Amino acid sequence: MQKLFLVLLLGLGLSATAQQEAAKPQATSNGDVPNVSVFTIDDMPFNTADIQNDGKPIVIDFWATWCKPCIKELNAISDHYAEWQKETGVKIYAVSIDDERTKSEVKPRVETWEWEYEVLKDPNSELKRLMNVTNVPHVFLLDGNRKIVSQHTTYAPGDEKHLYEEIKKLVEASKATETPAPVEEKK
Repeated sequence: MQKLFLVLLLGLGLSATAQQEAAKPQATSNGDVPNVSVFTIDDMPFNTADIQNDGKPIVIDFWATWCKPCIKELNAISDHYAEWQKETGVKIYAVSIDDERTKSEVKPRVETWEWEYEVLKDPNSELKRLMNVTNVPHVFLLDGNRKIVSQHTTYAPGDEKHLYEEIKKLVEASKATETPAPVEEKK
């Protein structure tokens, strides 16, 4: 009788664990950004499904307030961001991985640096984990369909120029594949 009871308990425990695992957001293997809940800079819930840019390129840059290379990279990009947006329409999401101890420092620092990016917080590292980010900075370039087309880690001065070249190539490739609008015939 005790063995049967143990088997039943074990089976119920495994079933509950399987249900919990099935309910968790999963990383995608097809190059898509996973849909998970994170927070805006003002601590409002934000679902990553809302990371959109009307078919134009998207950059997701994982960073932290304590990461000097991250800040150097985002500051370097910030110097050119308005120009990049005007030329390519790119949109940048800077995703902070600061945890409970340091997440309150994100907004004041972003305001000091005057970043114009969409800043998100991932204090539980769920998005970070699902996108296999192990070190910051970690930058992902997405096409207009939210597909990851490239990524890089670490930062050295000048990396922002390389990123911009990749963005421009992506925009050019997108223009090349667009179907021209039909021309109306004159009567």
